[in-house]
Amino acid sequence: MQQQSLANEEIRDKIDLITDSLGKHLQGKETSLRLSLISFFSGGHLLIEDLPGLGKTTLAIGIARALGLSFGRIQCTSDLLPTDITGLSIYNKATGEFKFHRGPIFNNIVLCDEINRATPKTQSALLESMAEKQVTIEGKTYRLPDIFCVIATQNPVEHYGTFPLPESQLDRFMMKISIGYPSHKAEKMILRIGSTQEILHTIEPVMDPAEVKLVQEEIEKNIYVSDRILDYVLAIVHGTRQNDFLTAGLSTRGALTIINTAKTSAYFHGRDFVIPEDIKELAEFTIPHRVIFKEEYENTDKREIIKSFIEEIPTPA
Repeated sequence: MQQQSLANEEIRDKIDLITDSLGKHLQGKETSLRLSLISFFSGGHLLIEDLPGLGKTTLAIGIARALGLSFGRIQCTSDLLPTDITGLSIYNKATGEFKFHRGPIFNNIVLCDEINRATPKTQSALLESMAEKQVTIEGKTYRLPDIFCVIATQNPVEHYGTFPLPESQLDRFMMKISIGYPSHKAEKMILRIGSTQEILHTIEPVMDPAEVKLVQEEIEKNIYVSDRILDYVLAIVHGTRQNDFLTAGLSTRGALTIINTAKTSAYFHGRDFVIPEDIKELAEFTIPHRVIFKEEYENTDKREIIKSFIEEIPTPA
């Protein structure tokens, strides 16, 4: 037992090392990096919405490299086909048979760049893979890797040539974050040293896939959630269903997301139990994209509305 505890401590130290080492290359993106890692180790997918050129791609590459995982990239355009994502069977003249060629979706971490530029049909093919961890091509089913995460990026919906994701598909993403503009100090450093994206391709992995899976399993099985925390989450969920700002509240899947990300946050803080603060600090990233706001509040700061709503829910002692 003591040996296992020491091993777990070593892995926790590696997560801290990942945050520190990637933080040097991802100037001003430390918060986004931490949120991305929480989403990943919770076993979910991540949606990043922001303007072009703010480091969304760099962040995804850095995480894949540091965790020693395979990385695939899909650049979404209006003419992207579902088979460009999943792969397709090609006839081999020499053998007289069709051979399946896997698409980029068969990697551990898949960056889907500008997902809202793909057509709804192609979006559906990707999101089906996210939900089922498998793809079906020509009647045959292929399993995706056991460690599988889609990091999708999108530009704000007011940009031309986009197809906004419907609410039912947004719900498949565990968290939705924005990177935002870097601070004056961070941006000055970027201007001084230039882009670090090429450097990220050469960094040595800090963890291997077996350790990544071990962390995910430990978070799932060994982080304790008390009844009072479950009641607190249910109070939040039921509150969204009766909120004056919303037409539709959280689903049960949304409630599970709150629990799972809170457990990962507790693990990152070195605890084996969840506290209300784990839920509060992540609420603005796990809830807004899962609920439907009334039309008159569509252009308001949805995160602030959710934060204010959470503060009104009595915090368990």
